[in-house]
Amino acid sequence: QVQPVESGGGLVQAGGSLRLSCAASGGTFSGYAAGWFRQAPGKEREFVATISSSGITTDYDDSVKGRFTISSDSAKSTVLLQMNNLEPEDTAVYYCAVGNFGRTNRDYKHWGQGTQVTVSL
Repeated sequence: QVQPVESGGGLVQAGGSLRLSCAASGGTFSGYAAGWFRQAPGKEREFVATISSSGITTDYDDSVKGRFTISSDSAKSTVLLQMNNLEPEDTAVYYCAVGNFGRTNRDYKHWGQGTQVTVSL
């Protein structure tokens, strides 16, 4: 019933940082896990990071471990993805989704429209 809305995408040079936000339109993410996925041209959508409904447990794809951090505020009205040390390979449309804690597309019920992240060389 909650609609995720992403923001914060843009252009950045390799080595730079961006922070993506996922807002809960008309409510909060209370009771849901939230995940970030990305899709690059010619590739399948892939898992990036997820956070449990409690905000205590997180999980990351190996390609972003140590560089990206997922978090949520105390009210679970916003989920953030802090992206540091960005690489050209991170270029993709990034999607926020809410549902059950997991690493696959099928774990999540509600999806945002996505926000473009472009990392230049």
